[in-house]
Amino acid sequence: MQHAIDHQNLPNSRDYLTVTIADQLFGIPVLQVQDVLRGQKVTHVPMAAPEIAGSLNLRGRIVTAIDVRKRLKLEPREDYENAMSVVVEHHDELYSLIIDDVGDVLSLKEEVFEKNPGTLDPLWHDVSVGIYQLKNDLLVIMDVAKLLEYVDD
Repeated sequence: MQHAIDHQNLPNSRDYLTVTIADQLFGIPVLQVQDVLRGQKVTHVPMAAPEIAGSLNLRGRIVTAIDVRKRLKLEPREDYENAMSVVVEHHDELYSLIIDDVGDVLSLKEEVFEKNPGTLDPLWHDVSVGIYQLKNDLLVIMDVAKLLEYVDD
């Protein structure tokens, strides 16, 4: 599914993996993405924070699975085994961000990047660094460090 004109190979552009969470389009900087997974078995972790769906084994490494819907205080997914996830690294640990769908990789010009507008949903404002206004959609750029801040507490 293509959401915007692709500006690949242009100077002053940034690449983002697009993902959908509760019908909102988010972008994750491609350089932060370690892997994209489908249908992983997530093992429940007793007494973990509500956002932690559990853990999974990725090529011998234990990965903490984060339910991004719960993190954003949205209705959670019930079916983790068929969910999509994006694996990112944060403080030398791997995290699987459980999302609704994975889209395209877009290369977007830096000069059309905008800071978070005041009208952006507060749930998304707290975990984003800014937006791109696409032809038919708003792409919220995810700040993975902010999304995972509570993990360091």
